[in-house]
Amino acid sequence: MTAMAHEPRTQADVLLEGFLALDTPEGFRAELIEGEIAVTPPPDGEHEKYISRIVRQVIRQSVTDMDFSGNKGLKLPAGPGCPRSHVIPDATFGPVKLDLFAAADPWMPCEGVAMVLEVTSTRPQADRDTKRRCYAGAGIPLYLLVDREATEVTLFSAPEGGEYRRLVTGPFGDPVSLPEPFAFDLATTDLL
Repeated sequence: MTAMAHEPRTQADVLLEGFLALDTPEGFRAELIEGEIAVTPPPDGEHEKYISRIVRQVIRQSVTDMDFSGNKGLKLPAGPGCPRSHVIPDATFGPVKLDLFAAADPWMPCEGVAMVLEVTSTRPQADRDTKRRCYAGAGIPLYLLVDREATEVTLFSAPEGGEYRRLVTGPFGDPVSLPEPFAFDLATTDLL
């Protein structure tokens, strides 16, 4: 018998293998973010209300027909400021013409994603910092963050070098201008 040479497994490979084998309780979500496994409980009703209000507007008002997926797993490649990660945004948007979600695996690549949405919950710092770096490092064009503690909405754009180069923040109640392919002012009065 010939011995086969095996590639040495890195700690990151072992962690990813263990993460993908997790069996989380129903309703919980597990993510691998910057080398750490995070398990979060099901969201509260207010969290879901914010997502619903935003998704409804995006679907109805975007100049480009948009598909969305709630709780879609994204495989984010390693990038500046963020090692390879597996994240589940609260909402992921992509142009209908790309049909991103139809044949997607549970963990799909982020190519073609136009925007991700996060509403802060049990780990707000992860949404504000860690996920922001990961989304920027993966080149996701737009990241919309609804920060419930700060009662404000921030749109991050122009990813470069592991960070978003532009951001616009406004309090709940002020509209947020979403650029192409959305091209409309997102109303946030329903978040008050």
